[in-house]
Amino acid sequence: MPDTTMQPSLNVFGEPLLECSDDPVTGFYRDGSCNTSSQDVGAHTVCIQVTTEFLEYSRFKGNDLSTPVPEYGFPGLQPGNRWCLCAARWLEAEKDNMAPRVHLRRTHQRTLEIIPLELLRQYSLDLN
Repeated sequence: MPDTTMQPSLNVFGEPLLECSDDPVTGFYRDGSCNTSSQDVGAHTVCIQVTTEFLEYSRFKGNDLSTPVPEYGFPGLQPGNRWCLCAARWLEAEKDNMAPRVHLRRTHQRTLEIIPLELLRQYSLDLN
């Protein structure tokens, strides 16, 4: 049986993970935070600030995040929303010069297995 234990809820700085968004509710577990476990193969761990450009980019890549899907309780994202994004998708967007800004204190430490902290810092919204 696979291990489904959630990983400790720590951010990229090793501090307690802050909530990403409860409106709309985000996260692999739809608990408002970018929590993760071995079940989360997509590593939905990066708390982003949604932009129009990123929504268009994501739709072009085959993941329409702006269209509501009521049967799954998904209202569709709007610019300004925060959302737990897959780390690999964020890295792909960064390579295409389309990466959205990131809330590091709301981003799970598992992200660092895929994206270096130095790169994330360049997109940070919550560092002085």
